Amino acid sequence: MYVPPEWPVEVRPPSVPDWENSAVAWLLDAVPPDYRAYEVLRRHPIALARMAAHHVHAVTEAARTGYRNAAVDLKEHLPPHAIEAVLDAYREEGPRLVRLARSIEVVERALRGEGFTATLRRRP
Repeated sequence: MYVPPEWPVEVRPPSVPDWENSAVAWLLDAVPPDYRAYEVLRRHPIALARMAAHHVHAVTEAARTGYRNAAVDLKEHLPPHAIEAVLDAYREEGPRLVRLARSIEVVERALRGEGFTATLRRRP
């Protein structure tokens, strides 16, 4: 079965029996540890995927705000090289969060029963 490139390697393909268990485990790793206390999220993986998508969206927005404000917020507390290191951390974290959001999206689509098909893309 085809899975899109955004499909997380930790999650078995939807064609494998009980693949949802690997999806739940992976999704639980994408949210704060306290989410593990809610049995409803294990019983209803679509709800977990939706909550994970909202969480990652909020964290992405917080990282963008942090990046925009870091130099001003920290200038009186950190030397310039440390501020640049903080900005570097944001520059790495932002793309990771975007990739995570895309992976959550495709896992959620599969949990909803959508299939995936490979498409050929034309080269420019």
